[in-house]
Amino acid sequence: MKSLNDWLKKVEEIGELVRVKAEVDPVLEMSTVTYLNGKEVGGPTLLFENVKGHPGHKCLFNPFGSSLNRFALAIREEPNKKPIELVNILKGKMNKKIAPKEIDAAKAPVNQNIDIGDAVDVTIFPAPHMWPHDGGKYIGTADSVITMDPNTGRVNLGTYRQMIEGTQQVGYYSSPGKDTLLDRELWWAKGKPAPVAAVYGNDPLMFMVSATSFPKDVSEYEYAGGIAGEPIEVFKSDITGLLLPANAEIIIEGFCYPDKNAEEGPFGEFQGYYGRPGGPTPYIEIKAIRYRNNPVLTSALMADWPSNECGVMWGMAKAAKVWQDLDLMGVPGIKGVWSPPEAAGWGWTVVSIEQRYAGHAAQVGALAAQCMGGAYFSKYIVVVDEDIDPSNLSDVIWAMATRSRPAQSIDILRETWSTYLDPSLNPAEIRPWGSKIIINACKEFKYINSWSKRTRLSKPVYKKVAARWTELGLKGQAPEIEVFEEDDKY
Repeated sequence: MKSLNDWLKKVEEIGELVRVKAEVDPVLEMSTVTYLNGKEVGGPTLLFENVKGHPGHKCLFNPFGSSLNRFALAIREEPNKKPIELVNILKGKMNKKIAPKEIDAAKAPVNQNIDIGDAVDVTIFPAPHMWPHDGGKYIGTADSVITMDPNTGRVNLGTYRQMIEGTQQVGYYSSPGKDTLLDRELWWAKGKPAPVAAVYGNDPLMFMVSATSFPKDVSEYEYAGGIAGEPIEVFKSDITGLLLPANAEIIIEGFCYPDKNAEEGPFGEFQGYYGRPGGPTPYIEIKAIRYRNNPVLTSALMADWPSNECGVMWGMAKAAKVWQDLDLMGVPGIKGVWSPPEAAGWGWTVVSIEQRYAGHAAQVGALAAQCMGGAYFSKYIVVVDEDIDPSNLSDVIWAMATRSRPAQSIDILRETWSTYLDPSLNPAEIRPWGSKIIINACKEFKYINSWSKRTRLSKPVYKKVAARWTELGLKGQAPEIEVFEEDDKY
């Protein structure tokens, strides 16, 4: 599997693709359909094949949505896996890095059409205007923005919003601390414009790694290759010198200048609120557009859960990265990590551990809060015992209510890495600096051996009841239970 279309074929096979053939307006209507469709957890992705004013162009909205199955397919796994199982698989794959494979540009499918000079017109693509107060049509949402460190040559892929500002110009907004911002400032410090490319219509795996916080000295191409189990095919641009994904649907490329800004925003963001107010923002001056015949534009609706495209995708990727970071730091006893999609994908981190020594839970909470995978935006870090499923919020809340002691179990970290997109921080000038709360919802280690015994089912009796579920007149199958009485007399 190398492309968006390869992935879509598999998604259609499992019944999670709806082809919308009726004409739909890209101004508010497409996003409204997506928002309402997204209210069903696990609902399908929508491929709009008849976008008003854009004949021959298609738009895929919310490729991941709230579906674990589509996420599994993106990381080259079979569907119908449990959340923590899938996170653990992804965490293991993140330990493998495979460098990209450079091919001849003439053989890259994305180069079927190349528009340069006066022929450049980014408005030919069906970019949606998503929310009533958005500043315009946003072509860059489910995207991969590609930049390069001029000093080391490291190629970075990130996900950043991009508003159409003209036929040859798109906005280029980035939160403080993000790699794309650091890269362009390095170019500017050398007195040169920053080369940049943006991919609209990528393999969803590429979208996922672009939206994940990896070490700043390693290219996301290598992580994508490791997860895919094969190198990502790229070609070198003769315009920007950047390595570009050969199997993409649409790529724009050009340059960003330190003294060229335009009004950008506002934009309905991933927390379910409009982001920072519109203002002067750097933009990409487009020099070329590359695209396949009949290309598919990918779009991500930023909204409240479960209509939020980045909920499951960011949550799964972030959880796997935090778990990998904890492993790499040598922290023992980690049983599972979860980032609830209900918390805008990034807002919470839950870590399940087997406590092995005094201070273990506190150590895990502090490291999960500030490691590379978990530092950005996350506000609530909860540490629970190994008998708690971190992906089950009912279990987590129960542990918080019965095992934490507010006066002793809560710590606050101040002046941490946040974003201008956080609506809770006011005035807006303070938003790059946030705070985090760490909640130790584990049994107090000092008394762990004498802690009140938890009520648990007898495993033999559970199996007996589960086998008789239909006989008892109950629908479906008995709920799966994984924690049973250890000292079982029955």
